[in-house]
Amino acid sequence: MTYFREFRVNWTTLLGAMLGLALGSAMNHYMTNLFAPELIAEFGWDKAQFALVGTLGLASMFVVPFWGRFADRHGARLSAAIGFMAVPLSFLAFSLMRGNIYEFFAITVLQHLFGVLTTTLVFSRVIVQRFDLARGMALSVLMSGAPLVGAIVVPLVGEVIDAQGWRAGYRLLALISAIGGIVAVTLVGRRPRGTAAAPERTAQRLTRTQFGALLRHPAFILIVAGMFFCNVPTVIVSSQFKLVLIESGAPGKLATWLVSLYAVGVVVGRFLSGLALDKVSAQTVALAALGLPAIGFLILASPAEHPWLLAGAVLLIGLAQGAEGDIGAYLTSRTFDIANFSLIYSFLIASMGLAGAVGSVLLSMTLGATERFDMFLIISAALTIVGALCFFMTGRGGRLRVSEIVPEMTAPSL
Repeated sequence: MTYFREFRVNWTTLLGAMLGLALGSAMNHYMTNLFAPELIAEFGWDKAQFALVGTLGLASMFVVPFWGRFADRHGARLSAAIGFMAVPLSFLAFSLMRGNIYEFFAITVLQHLFGVLTTTLVFSRVIVQRFDLARGMALSVLMSGAPLVGAIVVPLVGEVIDAQGWRAGYRLLALISAIGGIVAVTLVGRRPRGTAAAPERTAQRLTRTQFGALLRHPAFILIVAGMFFCNVPTVIVSSQFKLVLIESGAPGKLATWLVSLYAVGVVVGRFLSGLALDKVSAQTVALAALGLPAIGFLILASPAEHPWLLAGAVLLIGLAQGAEGDIGAYLTSRTFDIANFSLIYSFLIASMGLAGAVGSVLLSMTLGATERFDMFLIISAALTIVGALCFFMTGRGGRLRVSEIVPEMTAPSL
């Protein structure tokens, strides 16, 4: 099958995966900001206490490997169906809240625990099974769905909140998620027209010995470590970027424009990395795409205040932010047996979550010590280079199968 024929044959699967990823728990990334002012105003919640909602996602770290194994054993379609039963119900539960902030926290935790089945953990698995020559670009298209759909849904939900209140907004989200889930589950399980039935490859039972050997294998350790180091700086771009740019000398309006430029860099970086992954070795792409942002962090940490230098720094950082998810999924699928993709990828997701928490603590400590972002930016540059090198070093081995790591199947199974 040729590069473009993979898209012609599997476009419905790709569309279903895009919609599933965009209309599941990922919507909260864009929606929480819309509801926060309304909830705080009506219930009188403390802003500092409400800010703790950002830490609740850590709860999913403990169940992500379990769900990853579940997806490998039972397939993406059943996994996504479970996720899309939970996410719309959680949005509906939000609409019924009576004012206790711990009720909001509890619903959020439950959404994180089950909503992970509507994330890349499941839908990346669909893509790597259906695409080979065009896998890099297909992963890029998949992960671009969430911001594109978010750009449409956010204004719509915002209008409903303004006109009918936050409860109606949550009910609309529940409806959108439920419809999106039905469409996504239907499309990802659909056999492409004109092709022979190709059942989804599911994992066989994995012995404890094999599982332990997998966790200790250098390629696995390097990919997980690379994802961790590259994501420690994300706290800057997720909540502090405009403040960093203003500290670097950008006037308020220029800083706002540069934040928009960052979003452009993310989209461009995602597609460039996807195309490059299909044409160049993944390790080379990782070293370039994930290493160059170190220059951007160092420019922001320097005394330089020229607008064009700041714009270049923002673009370099944005390019990496758009690339690291694609590279992690691609390397996982090319290095390990696809039958165990979701289990292995689950540790990458957990690593990203842990990196975000560590980055927040590290930023708080450096700001407390210096009252400036410079120290954290320098640390971010160093960690970014370390992460890029970790990904680059995965090329020292070939494709791995669990049975090749530990050929004997005598230990208790998982």
